[in-house]
Amino acid sequence: MASVGPSAASTQPALPSGPAVFKTIPYAFILPEILCGTWVWILVAATSVSLPLLQGWVMYVSLTSCLISLLLLLSYLLGFHRNSENWKVLDSLYHGATAILYMSAAVLQANATINSEFGTNGPLNYQLNSAASFFAFLTTFLYILHAFSIYYQ
Repeated sequence: MASVGPSAASTQPALPSGPAVFKTIPYAFILPEILCGTWVWILVAATSVSLPLLQGWVMYVSLTSCLISLLLLLSYLLGFHRNSENWKVLDSLYHGATAILYMSAAVLQANATINSEFGTNGPLNYQLNSAASFFAFLTTFLYILHAFSIYYQ
């Protein structure tokens, strides 16, 4: 029987488990995504929400994304993926969809920031909204980076 070379499945890089998640691109982006998304939620919650429909969407996207990303991070840390290639597809689809949702939230938060510039609530509300807009766009960038870097592994 002739020896056969390595199969295509064994040439794929293994999905990280445990602490290796924090050292492997794109999985190392998950923790900064969670932290920046948490800042978005905290900063919007600290403002006097003048546009509840706009900022309600921002709060929904940031809180939901933080929770799902946290579950995804825990599943990688605990090795639930069992090195299945389907997890790469799930990860890419989740981060791509979340990047789109976060972009919409970031634009709505920027609009809320513009509207709060001359509001009656003072400069603190504007500064909190500005910081929330910054972190919303930063989080969007992290999700986009994560979604696309899966393809370049």
